[in-house]
Amino acid sequence: FLLLTLAVLASASATAQSAPLLTVEPYLFKAGDGRSVEAELGRFHVPENRARADGRTLELAFVRFPSTSPTPGPPIVYLAGGPGGSGIGTARGTRFDLFQSLREVADVIAFDQRGTGLSEGPPECPHQVTLSLDATPREAVAAAYADAARACLAHWRRLGVDLGAYNTEESADDLDALREALGADQISLWAISYGTHLALSTIRRHPESIARAVLAGVEGPDHTLKLPSDQQALLAEIDRRNRVQNPEAPSLLADMEAVLTRLRTDPVTVETEVEGEAVAVGVGAFEVQWLAANLLGGPELSMQLPALFAAMRADDFSGVAPWLVYLKAPAPIRAMSSAMDAASGASLLRRARIASEARRTVLGDAINVPGPTLDAVLRVPDLGPAFRQPVESDVPTLFISGTLDGRTPVSNADEVRVGFSRHAHLVIDGAGHSDPLFLGSPVILDRMRTFFGGTMVPTETIPMAE
Repeated sequence: FLLLTLAVLASASATAQSAPLLTVEPYLFKAGDGRSVEAELGRFHVPENRARADGRTLELAFVRFPSTSPTPGPPIVYLAGGPGGSGIGTARGTRFDLFQSLREVADVIAFDQRGTGLSEGPPECPHQVTLSLDATPREAVAAAYADAARACLAHWRRLGVDLGAYNTEESADDLDALREALGADQISLWAISYGTHLALSTIRRHPESIARAVLAGVEGPDHTLKLPSDQQALLAEIDRRNRVQNPEAPSLLADMEAVLTRLRTDPVTVETEVEGEAVAVGVGAFEVQWLAANLLGGPELSMQLPALFAAMRADDFSGVAPWLVYLKAPAPIRAMSSAMDAASGASLLRRARIASEARRTVLGDAINVPGPTLDAVLRVPDLGPAFRQPVESDVPTLFISGTLDGRTPVSNADEVRVGFSRHAHLVIDGAGHSDPLFLGSPVILDRMRTFFGGTMVPTETIPMAE
């Protein structure tokens, strides 16, 4: 393939002439299921830290799927979640058809944010978090993460990594640099989870550059740390749905309280198999809270909680043991994702609310582990209170939420959309986080295609497809 180096419209305006140099080459894009499509692989450079004139640059990458429309709209840029997800990697997976369908409206761009996928960023850390399979209190889990984070921080410092350059505002400016490199007056944003957090920052910082936005699984400016009350409300809804299907089922919340009360004073040890070998696994109260919090992403996992806790209340801990082995497997500390979350932080009001709610909810704030521990060690510069203020915008925006999403609940979108003068909210009843927010019903693609085509869609609630 011939490499095309574009200076982006030599005959264009001075703004376009100063745009980042863009290289584009033909690219045979292969999906994970073996299908392939002709596309383009693009690369451009941005400052790693725009506050340092003498700093290094980063090469960022994207894949462009050219539009099939004779009159395409502004390019649609996909922003993966995480932070740390790869847009290019996402396009290879279950959403491949979605990327291809949206080409009917505009070019679709799978973008790898700084520090992800094919884009440059900090090197991986060789140190991992290692947790004992014995019953481990919260303090010991936090200490293990802190030890690994300190080792990683020393490693990155030896390599000259500027962790302070990995924050959402730098990434928002990267998106405007991408727009300039493409020679586009505006781009549209298509985002999920952390990607919506980035999209909202971009809308605030570069409002004239954004044509439209579809934000699924909304993480607002002050939503990085999760609310215990949201998880408590979801547990109550899981309990309700379970007892509709099984009227004789015991109360999930009552079972959880009973199991946790027992484990706080009397942890259990149970045997399970790991790679064909018998191992002893300790089951303590915090492990169970942490596991349950992590199973609340969507109903494919969360609807297993009633049976899991009913069994534990009946003194059968065999079902929870394999989950705890998985939860405690050696884990890396990733620079980009850890720094991004640390820089976004949380307002004093939200921190106080989390602390208050943690004392009166069954899972406490286990969902936020190990976030605050990593933040305290890495000490990345905080983006400040102004970053966490509500966004006000007239950019047309379609919000998408799932009623069984334990990461980004419907209330997040309801809070954020107050500041948007032109918006719609599509609620998917029965959808959890991630794929179901896009793939849970064919109606979702229809609404997205219509919206990106320039027409507003209604605010509505639709069921998950059978």
